[in-house]
Amino acid sequence: MTEKKTPLHAEHEALGATMTDFGGWMMPLRYTSDLAEHRAVREAAGLFDLSHMGGIAVTGPDAGAFLDHALVGNLSKLRRAGARYTMLCAEDGGVLDDLIVYRTGDDEYFVVANAANAETVLVAFLERAAGFDAEVRDVSASQALIAVQGPRAAQIVTEVLTEDPENSGGTAFDELKYYASLGMRFGDEAVLVARTGYTGEDGFEVWVATQHAVALWRALLAAGEPHGLVPAGLAARDSLRLEAGMPLYGHELDTTTTPYDAGVGRIVKLDKVSDDGTPVEFVGRAALADRHDDAPERVLVGLRGTGRRPARAGYAVVQRDASDAGSLGSRVGTVTSGAPSPTLGHPVAMAYVTPEVSAEGTELAVDVRGRAEPFVVVPMPFYRRERG
Repeated sequence: MTEKKTPLHAEHEALGATMTDFGGWMMPLRYTSDLAEHRAVREAAGLFDLSHMGGIAVTGPDAGAFLDHALVGNLSKLRRAGARYTMLCAEDGGVLDDLIVYRTGDDEYFVVANAANAETVLVAFLERAAGFDAEVRDVSASQALIAVQGPRAAQIVTEVLTEDPENSGGTAFDELKYYASLGMRFGDEAVLVARTGYTGEDGFEVWVATQHAVALWRALLAAGEPHGLVPAGLAARDSLRLEAGMPLYGHELDTTTTPYDAGVGRIVKLDKVSDDGTPVEFVGRAALADRHDDAPERVLVGLRGTGRRPARAGYAVVQRDASDAGSLGSRVGTVTSGAPSPTLGHPVAMAYVTPEVSAEGTELAVDVRGRAEPFVVVPMPFYRRERG
């Protein structure tokens, strides 16, 4: 299978990026070092190519009603220019993908899917659109997505993009809230800017027509260089999202996991109703309603390493043996993501564990190559940025 390339592929090669396959796409893993790119995002800004993500436009009189039926959230009630994190579930409640939905007009929505699941989401949308006056279109090829993340992101973005009163929805850039969007301009071209991201920092994601992606990338690099901005790859993005306690599909989320398992049951709106007051029977509702009040079989927790060796995805979580710190106790869970935290200076991990060992402060261990490494259950996120 030939890997796909984003419109910025040649830019990454020119910058000396190490490329890797990710969800069927050739993507930059790093440009210089994982640590330098991670720290740049925490202290200044990082520039990310996210053009591998799937983009689906949903339009028409029933666009909101269709999304209410297809997804677990109440998208018809999303404010114009707003954004919402939600999930596409199967009939049994298992997660097919986690998504962000933007409302770009009264009857217009833009849905961003994970790269590896973009085709799954598109097929499910087309099937679930039956009976609704709504059009579902894959617009991935016509759009590139570039993100600027970090404490200096706003300053950099405003040096490159300008206000567009006709498409801003009445919102000025400096009034833009988290999980909201507005139209701006890159030269003569219209772009969509959202205050969203996957790093735990302030930041912006910019959708631009594919043919203008290179010019925008170069302009942001040039404007950001005096502010400490660097291009950042997938490795930094993963360590940043882990510190921020954000789930990753294929790790914390999959078809065997429900939103309740992942600790985000709040996004499931079992009580949503249509405009005429009729309850909305969205796909997966019956299964999720049955699970709503059930005691969970497993709980997603944060783990802080008290030693130096990190836990990695797939490692067993075990009971800690007080009499022999190095021995392995009985298995109580599995690590889903884990790494040393560049910001905090100690290992962090996310893991599914049994409920009886999920309380904050519980001392556990992780089987790291046959040795019990000590970890303790802590709240997430591990890192929370200071807000001005």
